[in-house]
Amino acid sequence: MTTSSYRYSTLAVHAGQHPDPLTGAVNVPVYLSSTFQLTGIGTDRGWDYSRAGNPTRDRLEEALAVLEGGHSAHAFTTGMAAISALVAMLRAGDHLICSKDVYAGTVRLLDQIVSGYGIAIEYVDTSNLAAVEAAIRPNTKLIHIETPSNPLMVLTDIAAVSRIAHAHGIEVSVDNTFLSPVLQSPLALGADIVMHSTTKYLNGHSDGLGGALIGSKPEHKERFLLVQKAAGGVLSPFECFLVLRGIKTLPLRIKQHEENGRAVADFLSTHPKVSKLAYPGLKSHPQYDLAVQQQKGFGSMMSFEVESQAAAGRFLAAIKIFLSAESLGGVESLGYHYPCVSHRGAARIHGHYAGAHPALHWHRGQGRPHRRPRPGAGGGLSRLQCPTDRAAFFFGRRIRNGSGISSAVTATIIQITST
Repeated sequence: MTTSSYRYSTLAVHAGQHPDPLTGAVNVPVYLSSTFQLTGIGTDRGWDYSRAGNPTRDRLEEALAVLEGGHSAHAFTTGMAAISALVAMLRAGDHLICSKDVYAGTVRLLDQIVSGYGIAIEYVDTSNLAAVEAAIRPNTKLIHIETPSNPLMVLTDIAAVSRIAHAHGIEVSVDNTFLSPVLQSPLALGADIVMHSTTKYLNGHSDGLGGALIGSKPEHKERFLLVQKAAGGVLSPFECFLVLRGIKTLPLRIKQHEENGRAVADFLSTHPKVSKLAYPGLKSHPQYDLAVQQQKGFGSMMSFEVESQAAAGRFLAAIKIFLSAESLGGVESLGYHYPCVSHRGAARIHGHYAGAHPALHWHRGQGRPHRRPRPGAGGGLSRLQCPTDRAAFFFGRRIRNGSGISSAVTATIIQITST
């Protein structure tokens, strides 16, 4: 099944999910077997040990490769395991360029682990093409970008960065978690590798962790198969099944995510207590034209500013339905204070967000790498995920009543879910 043969919604249901040839089961079986019987000396039926390959994982990887239009896909235990596999083939002396506004877990991995292997890490505003060009060195091997970025919703022109990189023999990887394959196709825009936290939209039900890499070339398949077999970190058969289950409804869920997200963004854009709103689907967003150009929709993630960390606490305490929990992409409603949760523990984040976003104030903790922001010191970065019912409108009424926003959430992230 190829991406050119069917509509995307059809691919989501059928790619990698053909009936079981033994029983006719329409759902992919979960092969809970660590090992497989060999057919002879050095021969097998396609599988020998589940770290090297598993029939359930094969089906998920087939589905992901089709959905992203890639040559091959590779499933890992988490999104961070996928990024670890991405950089595993770099060598001491190599140089990696990474988006400046990026998920803090990525910063933590690169700064506190990968850099220790003698790999030079440089954070660049990848929305600035001149800055990307200027950062390239003779030893640059990879440019890794998030677009839209986490948490400030900054876009990077994938096609333009890819042209710059390829002119220097450099590969480009894109974290496509925030939009999913439904709304953005990085490989079609010129990127070489796509990364996902399948925990989020691809799974869509907050009941399993996972990550994936989708490569565009045969050498990517060889590279990532080696990492899976040699380093492990592969996704379990049951969690592969959960992601396959989630993919079937992905286009429908994303459609509702975006519909609710747009409604909330429209409301917040005119609210007097919201001083700044970052949602690429608004024409007032400075990168709206780029979003229209490279995305198939605008998604449901957004950030907005109010006044203080204390106000963020009041806001989060006042809203209903939302649970205090991390993550995004599921069907339930979540909310939490962003600096104290998602981006805690990465000292470099201070520099990232203070530079990119002057409204944020961080407590560096005497330079130590693991400290939370001091209470009352600003940094009211919070994230909300609205639920699967019509609570986007309930959320709007709460704001309208003024019960949660008396003085604002310095860059609040909101993620609106389906139905």
